[in-house]
Amino acid sequence: MRRRAWLGWIGTLLYLPLLYALGWLTLQPLLAAGLLSGWRPDQVALLGTGLAFLLLLLTLPLRLGRVWGERQPWRTLGVAMGWGVSLRSLLRGLLKAVVLLIFVVGALLLSGQARWSGGLTAAEVLNAVLLILGVGFAEELVFRGWLWGELCQRLGGGVRADERAMVAQAVVFSLAHTRFNLGVAPMAGLLVGLLLLGLALGLQRRADGGSLWGAVGLHGGLVGGWFSLLAGPLQIESTVPLWLAGPGGADPNPIGGLLGWSGLAALLWVRRRYW
Repeated sequence: MRRRAWLGWIGTLLYLPLLYALGWLTLQPLLAAGLLSGWRPDQVALLGTGLAFLLLLLTLPLRLGRVWGERQPWRTLGVAMGWGVSLRSLLRGLLKAVVLLIFVVGALLLSGQARWSGGLTAAEVLNAVLLILGVGFAEELVFRGWLWGELCQRLGGGVRADERAMVAQAVVFSLAHTRFNLGVAPMAGLLVGLLLLGLALGLQRRADGGSLWGAVGLHGGLVGGWFSLLAGPLQIESTVPLWLAGPGGADPNPIGGLLGWSGLAALLWVRRRYW
């Protein structure tokens, strides 16, 4: 039994890295043939990541059937919940993202650390929508979908295992997104903020009865909304304090500052009954 448990953990740890490696291996014939010669390195990297995600979509049903014993994998992951449930969950998540963004932007404007220079263009709105559907869905499928369930399986199942797995997925989410070359204080700020965000997204899925789409809306709405605001109407002073708006200067990540912490902590307080 102990050997089987260790083999299970090894499978969990290697699953995503192997898919990522296969995605990059798929690119090598194209690179060797010069078919991507005009592409920038970041575009090649995005294509490799996209191929790895495609492999994830193809293999997840097989893994859940074999490892979890699930006959309805997409429902178990919170994806196939019916149009009505999915749409309501998505809109609730988006609404929370909008409220959090209004809080952060309002605090920066009132403190004189930012100024408003106009509205969003159609291209910026389209970019926000693509980020919501792309980044939001992909990352939530990985972290609040597969990883949370996988950790729960490895921890023995049941309510207590589910609670521990929810905290564990938030820790992994935080470590996977933190930039460790920023220095101690900015790095610590991001670690704390991302941990809070991972917990908030987990509670969002619980509040939505297992539907993943509320977490997709909240996560994607925050990412897409913030990047669109910085690319368009919101101009932030380069001297904005790190402790307030997070690292990045005029292009900060508020998750790593007091404003992001406060908004996420308030959201966790509102969702406290779903622990």
